[in-house]
Amino acid sequence: MISFVATPIGNLKDITLRALETLKAADVIFCEDTRHTLKLLNAYEIKKPLYACHKFNEAEAAEKILERSRKGENVAIVSDAGTPVVSDPGNTVCRILREAGEPYTLIPGASAFVAALVLSALPADRFAFIGFLPDKASEKRAVLEKYKDLDCTLAFHSAPQDVDKDIKAMFEVFGERKAAAVREITKLHEETTNFTLSQGLAGEKRGEYVLIVEGATEKESPLNALTEQEHIKHYMAAGLDKKEALKRAAKDRGVSKSELYPFAIDL
Repeated sequence: MISFVATPIGNLKDITLRALETLKAADVIFCEDTRHTLKLLNAYEIKKPLYACHKFNEAEAAEKILERSRKGENVAIVSDAGTPVVSDPGNTVCRILREAGEPYTLIPGASAFVAALVLSALPADRFAFIGFLPDKASEKRAVLEKYKDLDCTLAFHSAPQDVDKDIKAMFEVFGERKAAAVREITKLHEETTNFTLSQGLAGEKRGEYVLIVEGATEKESPLNALTEQEHIKHYMAAGLDKKEALKRAAKDRGVSKSELYPFAIDL
């Protein structure tokens, strides 16, 4: 059996009972950094053979994982922190296993951007997780351009040396928006700072960050500059009947149809 196992993102107590059971039952564990994973295993007195599975050897590691699983071994796959595959190695492994018809499962647990979304106090009913932005300025801007019109909260990962550059690029593409920077999640010095993109994030940058940014607001229709009657007449001239024109104009202006009805009586 192959299991991707979510591990703590800071506090080592944030590991599930199923995760511990899976790691204890594993014949072998593939991990992003063997030294990092060893600290977690030592904390729970788990001793298992460890093999590397990182972005530079993922395809090779996937073949070894597949081979061991087909021999009947229990294989666990972890990243340094959080849920594997999400902004971590593992996607290539998933693809190769799926193409080979080999089943696998996920033992769910901690996820940094979900925690940050809650801590930010920004709308969490709909959101998009973008992850890390490219290093190159032009590529960074190109990615942001793709998401600038999304009317849902956006979540980004950002390394401390990239935070200021990422926020600057966001302001240039998105314009003014509310945002929150969350760091040291689940650790002793967990911190959430709310700010606006124009302000930027003050202070020295330490630790890995999750940046949560307000989504785009609905753009006001240029037709709203017309008078109420002119607005309705615009849609009627386009071929809509009065009832439908009234409905469309009300939606543009963010008001009820009954509020606009007096302006349509004489049309």
